[in-house]
Amino acid sequence: MTVKIFGITGGIGSGKSVVSRLMETMDIPVYVADVESKSLLDTSAQLKSALTEAFGSNLYEKGFIDRKLFASIIFNDPEKLQLANKIIHPFVKQHFFDWVEKQRNAGKKTVATEAAILYESGFDQFVDKVILVYAPLETRIHRTMLRDNASREQVEARIKSQMQDEDKIKKANFVILNDGTKSIIHQIEVILGQE
Repeated sequence: MTVKIFGITGGIGSGKSVVSRLMETMDIPVYVADVESKSLLDTSAQLKSALTEAFGSNLYEKGFIDRKLFASIIFNDPEKLQLANKIIHPFVKQHFFDWVEKQRNAGKKTVATEAAILYESGFDQFVDKVILVYAPLETRIHRTMLRDNASREQVEARIKSQMQDEDKIKKANFVILNDGTKSIIHQIEVILGQE
């Protein structure tokens, strides 16, 4: 049995997690790449070793990754961000493939993965269809500042490190508008009905 895989992407603060949670209520399991990769940062000895070698032992000074230090290193230096992604992505990819296999064995016909950097990481090649969650830039900045208790400058730096929405829209199979004007559930149902 083959499993249909949707990729859910969008910029920070666009509402990817809302779409993921709604799909889960429709009995579609969702692999949240950001959550899983953060877990792997603390649980994979091989990944810890590779990151320590690349970024220094102070990254794991307390036995688990210092997320603030790591963010300050990678989000202010495009080359270091690229290196971090090059190290982390193979671990996440294998973990994802294992997860999809578990879902297939459990009889699931449709699954999804939520990834902010679906295109940048090359994960789009492992999904059948891409759903872009879109929200206006100011809305995204405001949501992220509130959610992460971050400054505007910090949020803007993170946004600049991601592919722009306009480029993602051109590549996506579907776009969900998350600006409060349309029902997200209805938009998901329309997408699922087309597949």
